[in-house]
Amino acid sequence: MRRRLTQLTIMTVILAVAFGVVVQPTRAITGNYVEDTEHPFVGLVVFYDTGGEFLGRCSGSLLTPYVFLTAGHCTATYEDDGDLYAPDTARVYFQQDAGANYNPETELDPITGYPETCAPGTLGVTCATSDELYDFDYTGGIHDLGLVILDQPITLSEYGQLAGAGTLDALATRRGRQEVTFTDSGYGVTDAREHPASRATSFRDRLMAEAKLVNLRNAWTGGLYLQTSANAGGGRGGTCYGDSGGPVFLGQSTSNLIVSVTSFGLSPWCTGVDFSYRVDTKAAQAWIRETVEASSASDEFDDIVIVDPETPSLVAPAAGEKVKAKHNKHGKAKGEQRKGGKAKGHRRS
Repeated sequence: MRRRLTQLTIMTVILAVAFGVVVQPTRAITGNYVEDTEHPFVGLVVFYDTGGEFLGRCSGSLLTPYVFLTAGHCTATYEDDGDLYAPDTARVYFQQDAGANYNPETELDPITGYPETCAPGTLGVTCATSDELYDFDYTGGIHDLGLVILDQPITLSEYGQLAGAGTLDALATRRGRQEVTFTDSGYGVTDAREHPASRATSFRDRLMAEAKLVNLRNAWTGGLYLQTSANAGGGRGGTCYGDSGGPVFLGQSTSNLIVSVTSFGLSPWCTGVDFSYRVDTKAAQAWIRETVEASSASDEFDDIVIVDPETPSLVAPAAGEKVKAKHNKHGKAKGEQRKGGKAKGHRRS
């Protein structure tokens, strides 16, 4: 579910400097994946420069009708290979097959309008625009969290829920924690093993796959990232390019409990392990609160569901079981949020 087909994004440089290792930006659902019809709030977000030109795409989750959560390297402005990557506006598609009918000759999906427009009758229903893009100090090299505030509300029967602060910390001390199941969701590349990279398989569908816990307290990520398996064996799957910002749910496919957002991996072929930025920290949730309250959707924070760590079971819920949730308030973070764009996205095709 992550990204990178032709070249590495600035994320590789930033994280390599910060953590002392070569990484690959986020990608797409790979391995033993299935169509994701369980999470209608997971969307495909496309970014444009000030001239309206396509820059790239990511995945993300709607937390309220207006608040869309994604990765910071998808919304931040920074220099990449001498070029300034500066997203100015965005468009989010919530169809499960948002770009499945993309025609490389017309560079358009005639059904949804991806990636240039919202098809007639879909604006404010399954498609929305935005000119408010925020990142959690992404260029600082540590945090990879972003928000897109929509111009039109998207009304759904359910939205993504945030795991309360400390949810994953409790897992770190549990016995048998390797058996904990996570579910990845996103619109990224499905198979990046082809050479050249232009032959990589990309359906532009919302897909999901199960992953297993590898490490919660990796020393070189400072405990800010969740490390899960990306290999397809044993019924598991992983993420690849284009899945950046997509949710990682605690539990099986019916869970709506987001513990992290897809960030990066170590292999250009989307194998090995995945890293996702944790949202179950006080700093992350304070930043979300501060940013939403300072945005045009300032009243929306109270509608975000944050689940206390004691509320859900720390093992995968049974099939068909949803976690119960309640609202939880947090204090504001210090500092100020910055409006910006995103790191290099997935290419148009």
